[in-house]
Amino acid sequence: QVQLVESGGGLVQPGGSLRLSCAASGIVFSIYTMAWYRQAPGKQRELVAGISSSGITNYAASVKDRFTISRDNAKNTVYLQMNSLKPEDTAVYYCNSVVSGIPQGRWGQGTQVTVSS
Repeated sequence: QVQLVESGGGLVQPGGSLRLSCAASGIVFSIYTMAWYRQAPGKQRELVAGISSSGITNYAASVKDRFTISRDNAKNTVYLQMNSLKPEDTAVYYCNSVVSGIPQGRWGQGTQVTVSS
């Protein structure tokens, strides 16, 4: 059974940085595209960034040049480095494995990111 555990969220001032981690188990991590999503209050969950099994990355326009997704296949972990954070980045952040653009696993508990002064 796939398990996804996100961590690293918190309260940060605008312009600050956070690094999120997502540890995956129950899958052959290295063969999957992995992605970060976020859901703000009252809004639908949206794709933030993805990284393929070969390391090709893609980003939502709203986070490009500020966020960086990476992965460590030896640790079955995907990361999201978030810089120059804005209040509109406030959301619960989730990770998941992706096949043909569709999230595959059961969603984890997510990690809350709050950007506020």
